[in-house]
Amino acid sequence: MKKHGPWTICGTREVYRDPWVQLQVDQVLRPDGSPGTYCTVRLKSGVCVIAMDAEKNVYLTQEFHYAVGRITIEGVSGGIEDGESALSTAERELKEELGIVAKRFTPLGCVDPFTAAILSPTQLYLAEELTFGATEREGTEIIELVKVPLEKALQWVDDGTITHAPSCVALLKIARYQQS
Repeated sequence: MKKHGPWTICGTREVYRDPWVQLQVDQVLRPDGSPGTYCTVRLKSGVCVIAMDAEKNVYLTQEFHYAVGRITIEGVSGGIEDGESALSTAERELKEELGIVAKRFTPLGCVDPFTAAILSPTQLYLAEELTFGATEREGTEIIELVKVPLEKALQWVDDGTITHAPSCVALLKIARYQQS
C-alpha cells in the first residue's frame, strides 16, 4: 500500500502501453475510506514552442489532429524522447515541423493540460531570432505554417480558434512577457 495524497494505492495494473501512451488501473482506498478503482493515462512528456520574429509575428501549425477529428491551429508540439532534454526537443520539433531554427529560447514554464486522469506535463518555450529552412516532417505530419501577428493569435485564443491548451497558455505568457 502506498499513500498518494489523501488516496491509498493498494495495487496497480498496466492495461495498455505503446511508445506514447500508458493506461493503468489502480485499486485504491478513496479519501472517504471506501475501496474503488482509479484509471490514469500517462502521455509522453512534451513541449510546445511558439516562434516569434522581430515584428511580433508568431509561427503556428495548422494540422488535422486525429483525436479531436478536425484541423487545429497551435504551437509546434512534440514528445520528449528518452535521453533528450525539453530544450533539445523544442529545437528539434521547431526545425522538423516548420523548418525554423532559433538562436534564443526562453522557457515559459510547464503546464499540465489535464489533471484529473491524464499525466502529460508540457514544457513551454518562446523561440526568437529565427532563420527559416527546410522542414523534416514525419510521415504522419501534414502541416501548414501559419504566420500571424501575436495580437491576432491572442484574439484566436479568446474566440476559441486556438483550443490547444499549451498553445493558449504559451501565447498568453508571451503577451505578458512582451509587456514587461
